[in-house]
Amino acid sequence: MAQSRKYLTIVSFIILVMLVVSIMLFKYNSYLLLSLVIIGCIMLPFFARFEMREIAGREVVLLAMLAAIAAVGRVPFAGLPSVQPTSFVIIMAGFVFGAESGFIVGAVAALVSNFFLGQGPWTPWQMYAWGMMGMSAGLLRNTWWLRNIWGRYVFGFMWGYVFGWFMNMWIVLSNIESLTWEFFAGIYVASIYFDLAHGVSNVFFLAVFSASWIKILERFKRKYGLLNTGEI
Repeated sequence: MAQSRKYLTIVSFIILVMLVVSIMLFKYNSYLLLSLVIIGCIMLPFFARFEMREIAGREVVLLAMLAAIAAVGRVPFAGLPSVQPTSFVIIMAGFVFGAESGFIVGAVAALVSNFFLGQGPWTPWQMYAWGMMGMSAGLLRNTWWLRNIWGRYVFGFMWGYVFGWFMNMWIVLSNIESLTWEFFAGIYVASIYFDLAHGVSNVFFLAVFSASWIKILERFKRKYGLLNTGEI
């Protein structure tokens, strides 16, 4: 467990550094190519871990299904900024199946949903933010905090803000040459409503659906022995 936790920490830090360096050096002049490179760097280490652990085909299919549900669930809510069940599905994936699974579902969901809603320089940042959301749910899943329903509400609400604050960073960094305190504060003040909507919608979906989702996913996990190989 300690080795897996160390691995996840190192990989997530390397990906974050790559995101910051890439936007500072390339300014997203070729953001599609850059996004594909970053996507590959995000996905390969985690898929390599799955290969080393000899994950069965049905387990990959399960993660793909969860990622597809998370991605498709975002599309009908496109008219309601920041209100969508995507974060809920990602949190559930991490909570039931672990940190690596949560990261994979979050990253893939962002990529797939943007095929419908539009790819752009924000895509790799969304992949990382949603991936870290799923990863943190997996890392904390055995703590008293997430084992308590009210703790999950707080977790979901907080991630509404953390996700928005992180996404603001790509805007700030892409305007680093003309960055002022007024611009920086304006970006974060303008996002308060959207972050609040995201946090409240997370709490709503967790309150209404989390108990049934946990029960169903845990049943699949036990019955078919899915993703039950000691992952954190």
